[in-house]
Amino acid sequence: MERVYTIPLRKVKNVQRTIRAPRAIREVQNFLKKHMKAEKVKLDAKINEKIWERSIQKIPSKIKVKAFKNTNGIVEAELEEN
Repeated sequence: MERVYTIPLRKVKNVQRTIRAPRAIREVQNFLKKHMKAEKVKLDAKINEKIWERSIQKIPSKIKVKAFKNTNGIVEAELEEN
């Protein structure tokens, strides 16, 4: 099963600015756990680089991700290229 999601990160901008990027990574993982009904989520390094691109304080307001679930029930996500 493969899906493309646009994950909103606007709420993360309301937290303390020195913890925004790590919180955004957790938000992406929690979003995928909820929507793909999985226990484990593995994020690609490009997702991490995209969130950390402009340092810890200036995260993107949304991120587009392609996620697919393998046979073990583990969700693997990678950055959606346009």
